[in-house]
Formats: sequence, structure tokens, C-alpha cells
Amino acid sequence: MEYIGEVSGKGKKIGIVASRFNEFVTERLVKEAIEELIQHGVTTENIDVYKVPGSFEIPLILKHLLEKKLHDGYIALGAVIRGDTPHFEYIAGEVSRSIGRLNLDYGVPIVFGIITADTMDDAVERAGGKKGNKGRDAARTLLEILGLLEKSHI
Repeated sequence: MEYIGEVSGKGKKIGIVASRFNEFVTERLVKEAIEELIQHGVTTENIDVYKVPGSFEIPLILKHLLEKKLHDGYIALGAVIRGDTPHFEYIAGEVSRSIGRLNLDYGVPIVFGIITADTMDDAVERAGGKKGNKGRDAARTLLEILGLLEKSHI
């Protein structure tokens, strides 16, 4: 038997944890993620957005939210842009590992919508430019995963 999750937000409560750093990019991600959720039936009252200073802080807030069991699933949004120091590798790697660990430890879907880009131009292209919008993609992915978990009873 094949299982595919229905993309529906009806009755779902969603948490978005978003970095304020590189706000020009992250605000576009948040806006499009919310639009996608609403388009698929999530009510505005069931969308909570938590803003943190930078992407590094996202996993900590996610952990506290997961412990309180406030939402059906989460979207992590941010933009880490490569610079002239190894800071990019440290932040991108640690945030990715931490979110992956939280996903497995808590069994609640967290979709990784954090852009890792070499340049600001590339980040902008992935936040509503020619390469789409990673926030919108992350929202749709979360709803599909939630639908799959419901439908397959796994």
C-alpha cells in the first residue's frame, strides 16, 4: 500500500520560529509560509510566530515549544549567508543538527526552512525570487507530513 499525505491545514495548530537576522530575507519567508498555511485551511488564530535574534537560537525555542506540546508541527525559518569567516559553517551545521535531533527526539514534525546561501542575492532568490520561496515550500511540506502521519497512523 502507498501512503501520501493530504496537504490540508484544517484544524491544525502551527508554530513558526523565525530568525530576525537577515530580516529582509526572513520576513519574506514568514509572510509566504503564513499565506501557504492559510491557503490550505489553517486559520490565522492557529498560527503562532516566534521571532528569535538569529538562526542559532531557533532550536532552543523549538525545544521549549515541543515540551509544552502547543502545536501540531513547526516551521523553522531563517537565512544564514556565507561570509569571510568560518561562522557560516558553525551556525549552519549546528542549527541543522539540532533541528534534526529535535525532530527525532520529540516525534513532532519540524520542517527546515532555513536558507543557507553563499550570497545575499542567492538568499533573496530563494525567498521569493526565481528559485521560489523556501517559506512557502516549508509550509506545504509540513502540512503534507502532518497529513501522512494522520492517514497512515504511523
